[in-house]
Amino acid sequence: MARFTVVDLETTGNAPMKNDRIIEVGIVIWEDGEVVEEFSSLVYPEQDIPPFITNLTGITNEHVENAPLFSEIAPEIHRMFTGAYVVAHNIQFDLGFLNKELAGCGLDALDNSVIDTVELARILMPQSPGFKLGQLAEQLQIQHNDPHRALSDTKVTVDLLAHLFKKFTMLPLVTLQQLLEIEGSLKSDLRALLVDEIQRKMYSGQDSHEVEMIHGLAVKAIAPKSETEYEALDSFGDYLDQLFLSAEGLASIINDYEYREGQRTMAETVYDAFTSKEHALIEAETGTGKSLAYLIPAVYYAVTNQKKVVISTFTTQLQRQLLEKEIPQVKRLFRHPFEIALLKGKEHYISTLRFSKELKEGSRDNYDIILSKAMLLVWLTETITGDIDEIQLPSSGKYLWNRISTDQEEAEETWSKANKDSFYRKARSHAEKADIIITNHSLLCTDLTLEHSFIPDFHHLIVDEAHHLETTASKYFGLHMDYGLWQNYFNQLEALYTAKQSAWSKKMLAIAEENIPVYKQLKEDLDSLFRYLFQLVVANNKKRTDRSDVGRVQFTYQHAKIKPKQLSTIQEMIQRISFAVNHLDRGIETLNAHLEAENILTDFYNSDFIEISAFIQKLKQINRELHQYLLDDEEEEIKWLEIDAMGAHNSVYLYSEPINVAEKLKHSLFEAKDSIVLTSATLTMKHSFRYITDRLGITDLKPVQVKIPSPYPFAEQVQLMVPNDFPDIKSNQAEFIHATCEAIYSMAQITEGRMLVLFTSYDMLKKTYELLREIILPEEFMLFAQGITSGSRERLKKNFQAFDQAILLGTSSFWEGVDIPGDDLSCLMIVRLPFQPPNHPVYQARADRLKQNGKNAFMEQSLPHAVIRFKQGFGRLIRSSTDRGIVFVCDQRLIHARYGKYFLESIPEVPLEIDSTARLMEKAQKWL
Repeated sequence: MARFTVVDLETTGNAPMKNDRIIEVGIVIWEDGEVVEEFSSLVYPEQDIPPFITNLTGITNEHVENAPLFSEIAPEIHRMFTGAYVVAHNIQFDLGFLNKELAGCGLDALDNSVIDTVELARILMPQSPGFKLGQLAEQLQIQHNDPHRALSDTKVTVDLLAHLFKKFTMLPLVTLQQLLEIEGSLKSDLRALLVDEIQRKMYSGQDSHEVEMIHGLAVKAIAPKSETEYEALDSFGDYLDQLFLSAEGLASIINDYEYREGQRTMAETVYDAFTSKEHALIEAETGTGKSLAYLIPAVYYAVTNQKKVVISTFTTQLQRQLLEKEIPQVKRLFRHPFEIALLKGKEHYISTLRFSKELKEGSRDNYDIILSKAMLLVWLTETITGDIDEIQLPSSGKYLWNRISTDQEEAEETWSKANKDSFYRKARSHAEKADIIITNHSLLCTDLTLEHSFIPDFHHLIVDEAHHLETTASKYFGLHMDYGLWQNYFNQLEALYTAKQSAWSKKMLAIAEENIPVYKQLKEDLDSLFRYLFQLVVANNKKRTDRSDVGRVQFTYQHAKIKPKQLSTIQEMIQRISFAVNHLDRGIETLNAHLEAENILTDFYNSDFIEISAFIQKLKQINRELHQYLLDDEEEEIKWLEIDAMGAHNSVYLYSEPINVAEKLKHSLFEAKDSIVLTSATLTMKHSFRYITDRLGITDLKPVQVKIPSPYPFAEQVQLMVPNDFPDIKSNQAEFIHATCEAIYSMAQITEGRMLVLFTSYDMLKKTYELLREIILPEEFMLFAQGITSGSRERLKKNFQAFDQAILLGTSSFWEGVDIPGDDLSCLMIVRLPFQPPNHPVYQARADRLKQNGKNAFMEQSLPHAVIRFKQGFGRLIRSSTDRGIVFVCDQRLIHARYGKYFLESIPEVPLEIDSTARLMEKAQKWL
């Protein structure tokens, strides 16, 4: 085996070119599977170590004041890299610092072959939830005693490298050969290693027997399932007794299991609803254990009645929880085999046919695309689902995925036969046979709008996170389009044309060339239309006061609001676009006729022409949608345009939603199914389900309604505090934000950070963050903010939990679905009551409709929505029976407004403190 010098550095910052310096070096030489030499030293950086770095590494200025300069240890370090691969976890970082320091000492730069274990882990462990060294160590159970210290990190990197090399040798021969073809664009120098392993496999004749070849790709072979003997089932009541009360039931598989009356009540309600063919609404507060409470009766009913039950969730996080936690628990306790299928839309599944083509044609791929291809090649040897949600592609990988997902396959019979091994088809086939199908609200609502359903026929449905159903349905019964959607199809058409024109006959090229001018004109016409719409929004919203939650300028699109001349211009533009799209369609038909005449139709269907035809059909579809959107006036539909005032002038977003989605849901869902159970922790306002039943159109269907309180002692766990001395935000927003920052800082000192602050506006979050950065010293608290500090919601949450003293600012998605249990969260601060923006086009249209019907829009729409959102936010604090903390609400409307009682009476009863901010801080310190 080759020689590998593994290195890790701790530094004063991230940029050697900005004079950041090394403060610690750890090196391990690894050869023939053994550690042959180690080196470790602190380094005097000749500058102060920033507080953030000290907080991260534990290395202080005092630790390094007597340490050697880098120049004193440079010769020894340089020697250790001679004749070896340089290995590091993020090689560019460590190599950049080393070469700058070595150059400063008059030593040659390291130009050795390199291996980046971040990159190699992404390729060989594509399903890992994260690729930081600590995350990988935890996943592989590698002991990591001293994170962010150089020698400790280096030793962990050696163990990681050993694991990756072992994984390397287990890859099928064809996968290794395909990796070799793209290796040259990777950071790591893997050619020699790949060649050695390929030769070893070829000469030994040993290869993986756990894969099958599909379209030239090595794909994991799925072993047939063995038959399991059935056992007779008890009655449902006896079965619940056994589960909830017996030592052989849930108590045998759940640590510290406690019987919850509410959990049993919910299970009985779900089963009764199914057997009596009724709809039901169940609000199950935190701690009920609702996932198990509906899974148990769903499985029992599906198996005993041989009827499919569908479970729909809003978030993939809940789907993972069901699949990884609750369903395995039910399987262990259910004495009868049952099948679970996870079903998503076509865009989630890889097309091996499309990916195989991409591997052969990607000569101009950037680094992210090459890395994505490498990850996918290895992932195919592991996955049994082909679902992209199993892996995290790099940022540009989504462009590759857009080209290779099953959504890009044409549905024609010949094309479908060519890809009979499609992962999507396997998922559909599995779903057809399954007892329980788990899907999401998006696919469920998409299914309601299609002539031919994705989801196999079913009549029993459980909708978890049901408070999102109306919003999701509104989007899928409506439209979302922007210029980028057209541009995506244009780019893919151009890529197909460029890739294949060299293989076409002269006559075929001539036919295709006739369409090029039309195609170019179509692009210009579309660009002109979207630029015209941009100016239309600007002209009709000069003050730009109507903005979306992400800051886009909005304009409600109604013919009555548009001047006749403007509408006439739009009509002319649409006509030109329609002509061009139809011309392209006729061009494909001409090409098809030529292929038939030349008797090469089979070659046609096995070529990329069918993909071109598919793209043209999609262009025709979105052209019809564009025509309908801009030229048809629908009374029951609200349409609006959004622009980024500082963005490109063709960047216009077109939206539409039905004003009343309730009737559509009632007709297409609730009246079409035998029994639908809607559940969530937040369905009621002031203990009434009326708001949600009205919004979903089921009030007159008289569904069963059950409210299950939390088993947690909220009165002992939570203090609700509202200051009575905050400035009025309407008269002076700046003073309100300043008071909010002071309250955040004061509370953070009491709770030692551990604060989640919820905003209703990104603009206010940003202003608060900027002011807090002036108030808070870096060594006091780490400050994380959604949309400002990098990372997804999950990444921000993990970073927040990783630091002892941290504050997390969030908006929108942070109001729900974020679990930060235990001591990690001691204070939840709600800055403003979460009312919808009153100027949003959908809100305005629905409010106007309510007023026309003689109803109070505030009481019927705005207030219930805000109350349910408030309950979701409130629920972030207490996630277990041992959690304890403070909910601090800055908005004095909670106590002064007449409607404040609706918020207070919709959450669990907790002690309420109303006082000056200073006095509340004193009380908080005593209580905590």
